[in-house]
Amino acid sequence: MNPQSKKKRQQEAPKPSLGQRLSFSLWPLVSCFFSVLFYIFHTQLHTVLPGVELAILHNIAAITIFYSFSWLMARSFRAFILLQRTGTGTGRRKAPKLLSELVSVTLFTIATMLAIGVLIGKSSGGVLASSGLIIAILGFAIRNVLADVLSGIALGLEAPFRIGDWVAFDAATTGRVIEIGWRTTRVLTADDIYMILPNSQISRQMLTNYSAPRKHYQATIQIVLGHDVPVTQAKTLLKEAAKLAQNNPGMVETQKSIVRATLYGAEGISYTIRYWVSNFAFDMECRDAMLAAIDETLRKHEVSRRGGQVKLVLGQDKVVRGE
Repeated sequence: MNPQSKKKRQQEAPKPSLGQRLSFSLWPLVSCFFSVLFYIFHTQLHTVLPGVELAILHNIAAITIFYSFSWLMARSFRAFILLQRTGTGTGRRKAPKLLSELVSVTLFTIATMLAIGVLIGKSSGGVLASSGLIIAILGFAIRNVLADVLSGIALGLEAPFRIGDWVAFDAATTGRVIEIGWRTTRVLTADDIYMILPNSQISRQMLTNYSAPRKHYQATIQIVLGHDVPVTQAKTLLKEAAKLAQNNPGMVETQKSIVRATLYGAEGISYTIRYWVSNFAFDMECRDAMLAAIDETLRKHEVSRRGGQVKLVLGQDKVVRGE
């Protein structure tokens, strides 16, 4: 897939209309309004419905209030997150849905416990204490699932990466994050391979985010030339090659490439070419363009490369990728 089409697809995200944003909290507000009215006038309603006990009407009204206000607060928080994700255009990193889902689950869990307390005539603390043994047994039975969920919560709160970021989780897993869930994180690699990683596994590994704190980064190529090539001539040729590769899509045109002699060894003189890549999606294309330009320039001037190896690493602001 073309990196430009990938980047364009990343940036194209449908924005909710004003009506959708308003309706997001409209129905919860209506529910809260009528639940409060129901609670205030449930005694008067009892005169209309004498067959229904007053205590039952009171419990229904209280439970309706619990869930209505939980719904309102969950929707309000979700609308705030949605506004944060779409409010500043395409340059903003997307926040995962996990945090809003966590808040929703917490609010409805509290509402459920309060409702159970009302129905059985106990406080929520008493309900929780009486079900402690069941919670302990279930927690032991699904401890692996809980580890993934808790790791997902930690990832959602800490946000070391976000949807759309290019991330390396280990030496074999590098790709763009497309979804962050409760138990797993889903990644699409540069080869369009769809990978599902458990959150507990991610939390135990060192990861590298190529999209933060900025999307562009400085990549590096190291090459060894023979002692018979003067340093001044070698640097001139490598600068010519870097300038030739600068026209490749994905390169940062405003940043000039830098060539430095870094080591005078037995096999030859090592030179480092530093160039800027606009986005990790263009990493392979930019590296290919730079190597092709170096090869073309050296062959054009009949300069042989000695040492038999070209080292490929990233800049100091990124983790080393390999040699």
